[in-house]
Parts: sequence; C-alpha cells; structure tokens
Amino acid sequence: MIRLLATDLDGTLLRADGSVSPRTTAALRAAEHAGLLVVFVTGRPPRWLDPVADATGHLGVAVGANGAVIYDLKSEQVVNSHPLDPAEVLAIADEIRGEFPDVDFAVEFVDSFAAEPGYVHDWVVNPERDRRGNLLPPPPVGELRSIVGEPVLKLLAKDHGADVDRFRTEIDGLLGDRASVTHSSSIGLLEIGAPGVTKATGLAEVAGSHGIDRDEVVAIGDMPNDIAMLHWAGTSYAVANAHPDAQAAAGSIVGSNEDDAVAIVLEELLAAR
Repeated sequence: MIRLLATDLDGTLLRADGSVSPRTTAALRAAEHAGLLVVFVTGRPPRWLDPVADATGHLGVAVGANGAVIYDLKSEQVVNSHPLDPAEVLAIADEIRGEFPDVDFAVEFVDSFAAEPGYVHDWVVNPERDRRGNLLPPPPVGELRSIVGEPVLKLLAKDHGADVDRFRTEIDGLLGDRASVTHSSSIGLLEIGAPGVTKATGLAEVAGSHGIDRDEVVAIGDMPNDIAMLHWAGTSYAVANAHPDAQAAAGSIVGSNEDDAVAIVLEELLAAR
C-alpha cells in the first residue's frame, strides 16, 4: 500500500509559468482526503514554499532546500534543519574560487537570501510580500565574508559560462565528502549543501516521523537534485521533460509537467487503493 507521495515542484508539479493546474489541485485534495500523505520535496527555501501552498491548498510538511530544511506549511515554522557552518561555507567557497575564478556566490538562509555583487539573478529571488502581506526587505549584497553570518542552507555557485553537468562533476570531485553538490538548472548554477544532505535524507526524515517505510513511498521529479530521492523511494517516476540523469534514476517515465504528470500519478494511485 502506498502511503506517501513525494513530489518535486519546479518542472514537475508546477507548469513552466509556475502555475498549478486545476486538475493537479483537485488530485492533491483528493489524495489528502483519501489519507495519502503528500510531501513537497524541493530545492526551494521556505520563503518560496508559501506561494505554492496558497495555490494548492496543501498545508502539510515540506522538504525544502534539497533536504536541508523540514518546513510546516500550515504553521510556517521550521521543524528541523541541516545547514552548513559559516566557516565551512567560506572555506568551500575559497577552494572553489581557487579553481574557478569566474564563480560568483550567493547563500540561502532559513528565511533570507544574500549574494555577492557579481551574482546575476536569473529569476526573482524574493517574493515581494510574505503570506500576511508584509513587504519583504531586498536581499543583502556584499562580499561573501560580510554576508555569511549564520548557518547556510545552500551555497549557490554560479558560472554562466560553464556546462552545468560538467561543472557539477568537477566541483563534486573537488569537495568530495565535505558537501553535497547538485543542480536543478540548465545554466551553470550549483547548489551546495551540508555533507550527506539530499532530498532523499529529508524525505526519509519525514516518512520516518510518520512510520512510513520507503517501500510505501512514491516519488516524482525532474532534475539531478531529485536523483537521490528517486533512488530511495520504493516507486519512482521522472516526468517526460526531465533531465536524462533523472530519467535514468527513475523506475518509470510519466507525462510532462505541462501535461499534469503529478495528477496522473495521484489519480492512478487513488484508483488502486
């Protein structure tokens, strides 16, 4: 019996424009009504989870920042986190920049973001307002040592001229077991977290807290940061638009995010219960 569905957001549950289709919203509500635990497992930090919760009506527990934070969508509270120590962030950044001098860095904290002056944003990095309508301050900009003053969920390393898959392989080899290195983008942007922390570890933490075994879990994703989760789950799907490495890691391929892939999987699961 499947008891938990874990889904990535961008490129998987969300359409290309960031919207959630009515079919997907209906499937999520039907799944929760049937007692299926639905968990968003994403690279997004907590501040970018509230808009999805509002769009879907889903107010359960989410795994954010590639497993580095467990976040309660209803209470808007962090349940647990697994950050990088600031001193280690600076040491890792120095090592990367020694080999890749064109890299610029940014950091994701639990509730905020900061970046170096040369870090070019490819999308809006902060919602304008929080869920209560309060204006959010703009992210701080400064030299890395001046903006890293607290534990970091993700260190972002960007080199626009790099092939992202090759870049990931090179940085992973450089850092070894000192950090978890992945990506979820087609540009030269890497997401670096605490050692051993992945979407799989975050999902396992949530599943374990509900007494759910991995064989009772279905996971669906689209990018390399989903690979560990797809390997861990008893049943796994990659969307048709997924990165080749994610497709290779998944047990099956389902429709694209534009074709409501998550809704398709949920409808099949509910029909089989």
